[in-house]
Amino acid sequence: CTCSFLDTDRALVLLEEYCKKLRKPEEQQLKKAIKKVMGIFKSSLFQALLGSFKKKATRHGTISHTSLPAAVACDVLGCPKD
Repeated sequence: CTCSFLDTDRALVLLEEYCKKLRKPEEQQLKKAIKKVMGIFKSSLFQALLGSFKKKATRHGTISHTSLPAAVACDVLGCPKD
């Protein structure tokens, strides 16, 4: 899985692609929830918190090049294969 090398922008692209597939009436609630998550990912507060998390984790050697939003998107949507 290449999830650990994806960034927030890639997570947003994956979520947007998934949303486009949600057309059935019973899928609209899920689509609405995903759009809320996308809004959170785009928020300046989330970006600041993510930046702080990455700095601390990198300093402690617990992650390198990891993107939490992309990891979540990969977990939910499946990870693209190389």
